[in-house]
Amino acid sequence: MPGARFVGLVRFGLPFALALGLAVPPAEAAPRQRPAAPVVTAKAERRDVPRLARTVGNVVAATTVQIRPQVEGRVIEAGFVEGQIVKAGDLLFRIDPRPFQAELDQAQAALARDQALLDQARLELARQKDLSTRGVASAQRFEQAQAEAKSLAASVAAGTATVASARLKLGYTEIRSPIAGKTGVIQVHPGNIVKANETAMVTVSAIEPVRVAATLPQQLLPMLQRRMREGGTDLLISVPGGAGDTLSGRVDFVGDVVDPLSGTIAVRATFSNADHRLVPGQFVTASIVLEVLQGAIAVPFEAVNTGQHGPYVYVVDGDNKAQARDVAVLFADGGTAALKGDLAPGDRVVVDGQLRLAPGVPTVEAEGAARR
Repeated sequence: MPGARFVGLVRFGLPFALALGLAVPPAEAAPRQRPAAPVVTAKAERRDVPRLARTVGNVVAATTVQIRPQVEGRVIEAGFVEGQIVKAGDLLFRIDPRPFQAELDQAQAALARDQALLDQARLELARQKDLSTRGVASAQRFEQAQAEAKSLAASVAAGTATVASARLKLGYTEIRSPIAGKTGVIQVHPGNIVKANETAMVTVSAIEPVRVAATLPQQLLPMLQRRMREGGTDLLISVPGGAGDTLSGRVDFVGDVVDPLSGTIAVRATFSNADHRLVPGQFVTASIVLEVLQGAIAVPFEAVNTGQHGPYVYVVDGDNKAQARDVAVLFADGGTAALKGDLAPGDRVVVDGQLRLAPGVPTVEAEGAARR
């Protein structure tokens, strides 16, 4: 029995125990070395870190024009296809011009008749003036010729205006795009009758450039106002499902009132949109630069841990051992953290594997892990 063996060992000593084949533990065991913990590290950098306010933006066209006819008539042609990019002045629709051409011809004929009568009246006025001066004709006849010439001159002026109006109406039979942009759905097809200033025909939206509208909580308004006074700021956006790159546009509008229901202020920025990637009505992820932290220590956000005494990071020293450093987080946006504390540029901070660490624990860079 184990108890008997122990008693024998105590009574008869080590030779007796060895004779019985018992295992005797060494008098003093060697200390066991703790294995190195695999970690992933990144170097701390000193750089300017923008402090961002994240929100959701909505793409809006810089200009949207709903095309309506200015004359009534029958549509005989559409000069574009739906969704086409058009330039300012491109033909969109043509209304049957024949009634308006006839009206113009009639006005021009009436003007020509009045002009001929005016020319004759002016000759008669000149003749009556000469006769009146020589005392051959009466003053009354001269006054009648003068009144007739003035009346015909007024008729010619009215006829000229009528011709201009008829020519303008004829020009309205060709409906051209007032802006460069993208056309929407055609709402009136050839063969339909349209009414002046009533029938909606198509919408043209300017998409180069476009604007992105967003809102910010009113608590951030003082920082935004200070940034605008110091020279302006940028709106950074990314398109969900896109290539993942970030587009930058200059903020050119800050609302003049705070929405009393939501407590937000409207902001808007302009984007060139040369590749037409942004489409009016589209929602995007937006960030507004509120300030830039000059010369901050930047590390990946994953390196920051929270303990009983606040945030800290693990730094791998020259002996590849982990050391905890207390820090203060100036700003963190989910990708980068700007820190202040016992941390210097070039320090290797642990971004993965912190759960295996404690101060003084040896570390080893995990195999296959790319340093950031």
